Amino acid sequence: MNNQAENRVFMGTSGYSYGEWVDAGIYPRGTHAANMLPEYTRLFGATELNYTWYQMPKAPAMERMAAQVPRGFKFAVKLTRTLTHEVHKTRWRKEALLFRQGIAPLADRKSLLTILIQLPPYFQRTPDRRAYLAALLEELSGLPLAVEFRHPSWVNDKVFSGLEQRGITLVTVDAPDLPYLFPRVDAVTNPALFYLRLHGRNSRGWRSGNMQRQFDYDYDEPELREIAGMVKTSLMPEAETGAVFFNNHVRGQAPKNCLRLGAILNNR
Repeated sequence: MNNQAENRVFMGTSGYSYGEWVDAGIYPRGTHAANMLPEYTRLFGATELNYTWYQMPKAPAMERMAAQVPRGFKFAVKLTRTLTHEVHKTRWRKEALLFRQGIAPLADRKSLLTILIQLPPYFQRTPDRRAYLAALLEELSGLPLAVEFRHPSWVNDKVFSGLEQRGITLVTVDAPDLPYLFPRVDAVTNPALFYLRLHGRNSRGWRSGNMQRQFDYDYDEPELREIAGMVKTSLMPEAETGAVFFNNHVRGQAPKNCLRLGAILNNR
């Protein structure tokens, strides 16, 4: 089934190609990587493409991917790291153009939900970085954009109002309650779209720096019900469409948690 609350909230996971999900019973036994996306679409109506952070998306690959999903399926595409984490002073505008060209097939098919601009933890709110972010948003204007801050210095009403003026989504982040992380801000800056990313609440794993431990977390029933309440009361009333993605992919926890949250939102 396509797990959408009231046909307004697209739900899914951050990535879909995980071999361990076969062992976890998410995909049928014997499912190969090449067949995981079609299997994934049996469960969810959207996915977050994380591989595009590691490498620039190419239009032919996007075409092939779009051909594997049913009509109405949506992709959120993470912006490539050369535009967020490893920015070159003179090449970044060319990189932005290449990114636009790469994801064009998804935009043309109306399969593009948003571009996820995930900024690094060391990206503090300084004059230089404020200027770069403004220039980047301008370079990507015309595309649906969502910004995920990782450094708490960006918790500022001027930042939120600036995003609102530009029609850009502030990503609501559920992560461990640590002083050096951007906290969960249940605010909607774009009436067209809210975006919730759930990384898990494993404080010890987050401090380890090991990604497998960092995202090893299983949301329990009370936590999922609290999140569902927040979505219904704070996010859904403020936006036409929503995106909810679980990133706690270890041992198949993300899809299981996502399916359960969808059931709660749909009062099942």
